[in-house]
Amino acid sequence: MPNTTGAPDGEKISVLFVCLGNICRSTMAEGVFQSIVKDPSSPYRHLIGTVDSCGTGGYHTGDAPDWRTLSTLKDNGITNYNHAARRLRDSDFSQFDYIFAMDTSNLSDLQRWRSRKTVDGKARVMLFGEFSGTGRKEVVQDPYYVDADAFKKTYEQCRRFSENFLATTFPDVSQPTG
Repeated sequence: MPNTTGAPDGEKISVLFVCLGNICRSTMAEGVFQSIVKDPSSPYRHLIGTVDSCGTGGYHTGDAPDWRTLSTLKDNGITNYNHAARRLRDSDFSQFDYIFAMDTSNLSDLQRWRSRKTVDGKARVMLFGEFSGTGRKEVVQDPYYVDADAFKKTYEQCRRFSENFLATTFPDVSQPTG
């Protein structure tokens, strides 16, 4: 059972969100998660350290998130999110406590990356949708080639998964009311 002081060594927990290009899903997840844990009134602000996102591919390295991601975040009150896309690094497996894949293809890429490069590290690599709260694993479908509703669904999933992860990881933390 996780403790409420952070990582097993007493340090803050670090989280990395991963998709293919790092401009839609993983950036949405990062923005949502940061908005929950970095707020001064958040009961998690002293428990979560680094929060970041990246892609398994380097297609968009240096680019800002997709405008629809930023628009969806803004529509939900998240207006201070900035990010430049980057590709996964070997060091991410030792820097982060949790690495969350958005879909099963991303998860396979992460597992292959880790084994091919013989990269060890503390990171627990898993599907973000394991925290769906529905009793089944969910994937976050790539909204890039779809419409605005797909970005809304991505936001809803990222919000729900983030809240469920935090409640599961820190069961003794008082949940915000709202």
